[in-house]
Amino acid sequence: MTHRPLLLIAATLGLVLSAPISALAQMDGEVETALSAGTVGEQADGYLGFARPPSGALKAKVDAINIKRRQGYTQVAQSKNVPIEAFAVSIGCHTLTTLRTGRAYNVGGVWAVKGPGEIALPAQCGH
Repeated sequence: MTHRPLLLIAATLGLVLSAPISALAQMDGEVETALSAGTVGEQADGYLGFARPPSGALKAKVDAINIKRRQGYTQVAQSKNVPIEAFAVSIGCHTLTTLRTGRAYNVGGVWAVKGPGEIALPAQCGH
């Protein structure tokens, strides 16, 4: 099954979902610092993850962001009658294509830091 149609949905709705998510992450200095430092990064599954072990407080904050993402993904996926996990992946794929240089990301279980080029997306992204 290809996720190209879901990627189109993600491209359109990703901006809607990512704006409040980004705002939530940026409102908290600890999460923003962790994103900039590469301790926290984006994953191809649409959620934030940990490239390095976090403090308990940071883990709780990132978990709260991921819960809000899951709620947003669920709402949109149900309205579009698509599986939640597939929609989350489509958002994750879109997010990886727009990730800022210097930010950590996880593709296929391997953490890396975004350089000046494009990220090699996993097959699940339809590329």
